[in-house]
Parts: sequence; structure tokens; C-alpha cells
Amino acid sequence: MDTPAPDWFPASARHLYPGWVQRKAVTLCKRDQKRGGSGNVQHYRLAIHQAVLACGGRDHWTGEPLDWALIGTYDSREGAAASAEHKKQFAMLPTIDHRSNRPEPDVVICAWRTNDAKHDMTPEELLVFCRAVLEHSPHWDGP
Repeated sequence: MDTPAPDWFPASARHLYPGWVQRKAVTLCKRDQKRGGSGNVQHYRLAIHQAVLACGGRDHWTGEPLDWALIGTYDSREGAAASAEHKKQFAMLPTIDHRSNRPEPDVVICAWRTNDAKHDMTPEELLVFCRAVLEHSPHWDGP
């Protein structure tokens, strides 16, 4: 399957898009198969590409613009030993998130920061969690 980058994709990262989709599809497929899933790499590749097209360049859960120029730049070996400040540089790195906690190719695109915070929550659990944070912090004035 040809997976050309969407029109809104940054020109500087267009050449990285097909490989990024392929790598993410392989990784997610293997992980989900270990969890009892039955999808194949092609199913994941198509689901990821469709999710990218649907997101319009924005985080599915927050609506924030994602930094697509960051794809293919994060080194997990370097990140494991990195400081919190280093990791914050990748907060808006687009990543793949399962819409639910089932091991299937039903995915959305969101920021790494969002994915990290959501972890394995369902959309309903995420909303409950966010409401709890807001209700617990009514007097927070911000930075």
C-alpha cells in the first residue's frame, strides 16, 4: 500500500512518512498480537494512515497542533537516560494511540504527552480522570 503524506504535512518530513507508518504498524501489530490481537501489519498500516488523514495534523484528544517535523527524530535509547527537559522537547511528537484498550487496529493520532498521560485508559476513563483533576484544582491560577 502506498502511504503518501497528507497535503498539510510539512515538506521537510514528507520523505519520512511512509517509513514512519510502516515502523509504527509493525511495532503495534507485534505488541497487540502478544496481547491476543489478530490484526496484521497491513491492517495497522491502513488504520494508522487513515488516523493521520482524519486528525488533520492535530491531537485527537486535545485538538492541539502536532509537530510532524519531529517524526523519526526521537531516539528511545537516548530518551531513556534523558532529563525531563529533554523529553519535553518531544511533547508534541505525533504518536499512535489505541482508541480503546483492546488489541486491535483502532487507532487515533495524538501527542506523545497526551499518549503518556492517557496510557491505557479508555476514552471514558480519560474523561473521568480529567474531570477529577479539574474538580480537585479549582483554585489553580496557572503559571
